[in-house]
Amino acid sequence: MADGQKTEKATPKRRRDERKKGNIFFSNDVVSAVVLVVGLAVFFLTATATASAIEEFFYLCFSLTRTEVTTPTVGDMNQLFRQMLWAFVRAVGPLIAAAVVAGIAATFFQTKLLVSGESLRPKFSRINPLQGFKRLFSMRSIVEALKGLLKIIILLYLIYQFLAGMVDLFTKYLFTDLPAACAHLMNLAFQLSMQIAVAFAVLAAADVFYQWWDYERQIRMSKQEIKEEFKQTEGDPQIKGRIKEMQRKMAQSRMMQKVPQADVVIRNPTHYAVALRYKEDQDKAPVVLAKGQDSLALRIVQVAEENGVAVVENVTLARALYGSTDLGREIPPELYGAVAEVLVYLYQLDKKGS
Repeated sequence: MADGQKTEKATPKRRRDERKKGNIFFSNDVVSAVVLVVGLAVFFLTATATASAIEEFFYLCFSLTRTEVTTPTVGDMNQLFRQMLWAFVRAVGPLIAAAVVAGIAATFFQTKLLVSGESLRPKFSRINPLQGFKRLFSMRSIVEALKGLLKIIILLYLIYQFLAGMVDLFTKYLFTDLPAACAHLMNLAFQLSMQIAVAFAVLAAADVFYQWWDYERQIRMSKQEIKEEFKQTEGDPQIKGRIKEMQRKMAQSRMMQKVPQADVVIRNPTHYAVALRYKEDQDKAPVVLAKGQDSLALRIVQVAEENGVAVVENVTLARALYGSTDLGREIPPELYGAVAEVLVYLYQLDKKGS
C-alpha cells in the first residue's frame, strides 16, 4: 500500500494542531436538539405565567375600549405600550434566554471551551468557485442534505398524525367549555412536542456517530506524514547522530584538557586508562578526571606522558575504575585500598628520586 494513502489514525500532535485550527469533532444537530428540548421545557413550565401576561394585556386593551372617551390619551398609549412590552418579555424572554444558554452550553461542551480565530481568517478556497462546486457535491454535503430532508419528512409526518387525530376532536370541542378544551389541546400539543423532541434527539445521536466517523476520516495520516512528523518532533536521525558525535568530541576534548592535572593514570595495557587526581586539601577521595577505552585510552596515556603524569599499569584496577566511576566523581570506597597503594608507591618513588 502506498505511503501517500491516508490509512493511519491521527497522532496526538496532529489532533492538537487541528484543534488549534478550529477543526474539531462537532455536531450541529446536538446543539439544535438541546435547544429544542430546553425550549419546550421552559415553554411548558412558563405557560401559566405567559397566559397570565397575555390575559392582563388583553384586559387592558378591552378596558380602554369601555371608557367614555373615544380617543385614547397619550398616557393610555404609554400604559398600553408598557403592558405590551412587559407581556412580551414575560412570554418570550425566558424562552429566548433558555435557548441561548442551552445553545452556548451545548457548543462549549462539544468544543471543550475552544475559542479559535483560525476559522475566521480569509481563505481563497472559500471563494474559489471550483472548490465551492466540489464542496457542493461532496459526501458531507450529500449527507447534510439527506439529514435535512429526513427531518422535514419526520416533522411533516408527526404534524399530519396530530392533525388527523384532531379532526374528530374539533366537533367535540363545540360541546366542551373553553378552559377544558384549551387544557386538552395544550396536553395534545405537549405530546406532539415531545414526539418531535425525541425524534430530533435520536437524529442528533446518529449525527454524533457520523460526525465522529467523518472527523476521524478527515484527519487520518499517511505513513509518510507520520514519518515527517516524527522527524519534526524528535529530529532527523542523521542530524541527531551528527549532533551527538559533535557533543561527544567536545566532551572528549574537555576531558583531555584535564589529563595534565591528574596525579596518576592507571592503565590496562591497551584497553583501559583512567586518570585520577587526589588533592588532600580539596578531595575526600581520588577523583576521576578522564577515562577511555581502546584508542581513547591510548590518547590519555600519550597526553599524560607528554605532561609528566605518572602512568601505572594495573589491569584489574583499571578495569574496575573504568566500570564503576563516572567522570568528575570520587572513586567508590571498595577501591580506596588499591588506589592508595598506587599513590603510596608513587609517593615513595618521588622521595627516592628527590
